[in-house]
Amino acid sequence: MKTVAAWILAVVLGASFAFFFYLLLTYNYQWAQILPYRGNLLKGWGVTVAVSASALVLSAVIGAALTAGQLSPVWPARWLSRLYVELIRGTPLLVQILIGYYLVANALQMESKFFIGVCLLAAFAGAYLSEIFRGGIESIAKSQIDSARAIGLTGSQTYRYVVIPQAVRRVLPATAGQFANLIKDSSLLYVIGLGEFTMQARETNANTFSTFAAYLPLAIGYLVLTLPISYWTRRLEERFRYET
Repeated sequence: MKTVAAWILAVVLGASFAFFFYLLLTYNYQWAQILPYRGNLLKGWGVTVAVSASALVLSAVIGAALTAGQLSPVWPARWLSRLYVELIRGTPLLVQILIGYYLVANALQMESKFFIGVCLLAAFAGAYLSEIFRGGIESIAKSQIDSARAIGLTGSQTYRYVVIPQAVRRVLPATAGQFANLIKDSSLLYVIGLGEFTMQARETNANTFSTFAAYLPLAIGYLVLTLPISYWTRRLEERFRYET
């Protein structure tokens, strides 16, 4: 029964891919209208790379800080960190971008859309990374912590030499996946007027009325960024299964 279902699924997916690629090959792209805007698209792709790379670094710092807060014995730090994580994870990123830009950034008189975009993306991704990091740390058996304490390691030494090295290895696949999501989430920054990849594609479409031809480079550009991360994620998952 499972074999029959697998074959049916394979046929359906194969037919879907064949139909999709047929549309790609037979569509009238009107590249001549898009060609004058190739510089804008490349510039937007570069902005997306810069925003994503900056947000990746900052989100890792925020995620680590929130993880420390959630695991802290100090209850205000623990509860406030948990509240932040739940608020971020429970609301759409688009809403957070709008509130962060039109309310918070305006109140602080921040003018750099690039800096604002990096902060908003990092604040969003940091909450998810915090849960990934926390789950990795809490997955370490308590017996290992007790054994470390038994041989005389302090609390900080236990985390440094026993808990964190194992937790890092376990959270790498999920962390890499979150980084890929962050790159795709950067496409929402067009709503604040940041000239990233998606905004340039939208403007190209508005000027040429060549919707598919304008958005196909957008899809390819994001695939160039996310596919290597997805491949790396799978390799990490395979390595982790081997080690366990």
